[in-house]
Amino acid sequence: MIKSELPHIISHEGDNNSYHWRLFISADLAFFKGHFPEQAVLPGITLVDWAVKLGCEAFGYSATVATLEVLKFQQLILPDTYVDLVIEHQAQKAKLIFSYRDQDKRFASGRIVIKPAWVDAATNIESDS
Repeated sequence: MIKSELPHIISHEGDNNSYHWRLFISADLAFFKGHFPEQAVLPGITLVDWAVKLGCEAFGYSATVATLEVLKFQQLILPDTYVDLVIEHQAQKAKLIFSYRDQDKRFASGRIVIKPAWVDAATNIESDS
């Protein structure tokens, strides 16, 4: 199992509605090993993991995901690539809308629905009874 590791963050900026990171996807990341022997490719699940971690941290959520919606992987991310991760926050729906891109090139996108804190609290109360 590969330990979760964030890419190198070149820059970041944001506010309550959206956040933007410039990332460098180094060939040294463990995620490239064995995926695939002919041409190393960053796994899509890694992109989702990074969006969840960075988005939840930026907008103050625990990293408890209820569902993932409309995941799209348009282009492969190869080693030693620069990409932009943009996450928009829909607070009223507890959703994070993410996209990985570099100028006009789109790599991946989707929506992360965060599990509301009150659901966790209700679950804990029931399980403590």
